[in-house]
Amino acid sequence: MNITVYCGAFPGANPEYARKAEELGEWIANNGHTLVYGAGDRGMMGAVSDGAIKCGGTAIGVTPNFFVLAEVTREDLSELIVPETMSERREKMMELGDAFIALPGGTGTLDEISEVAAMKRLGKLGDIDKPIMLYNIDGFYDGLLSFFDRVLEDEFFREADRANIYEVKCIEDIARVIENAGGIDKTRNKEFDTE
Repeated sequence: MNITVYCGAFPGANPEYARKAEELGEWIANNGHTLVYGAGDRGMMGAVSDGAIKCGGTAIGVTPNFFVLAEVTREDLSELIVPETMSERREKMMELGDAFIALPGGTGTLDEISEVAAMKRLGKLGDIDKPIMLYNIDGFYDGLLSFFDRVLEDEFFREADRANIYEVKCIEDIARVIENAGGIDKTRNKEFDTE
């Protein structure tokens, strides 16, 4: 399965963020999944890819050429996809993903995971159930989860829309969400899959 992870290019103030990001990358690799992420070599992106790569996992990076030219792109990826624009990057990361996880990050991370949620709501992620998870490390996403609850309360979401966004607090939660997403094609065959 391809797991698309959105996260910050900075490590954040809490060392637990990067530690959990690396742990997630390790889990992805050790369970035969493929990491799809923004191709960065530092911050949270560096941590999640470090975890996957050091465990022999497959890591696909997707980033526009201006990040490649700025030399902030990881060089030891299984595959590097270089779209022209940030919009094309988001589209490619959604297209590749079978499940989506937002680690702590800034406005870019929020933009990406919000677009995934919007596309799922519109039925644009395909027929397979693709879970969307907020990895709520040390309460990082408490405010956003409260906002989504308010959106539901004020009837800008349906119950199903809110139910599509999972709060996860540990690797075991992530594994459970993925396992219970009955419609996921767990044998998705990509050129670089390790399964």
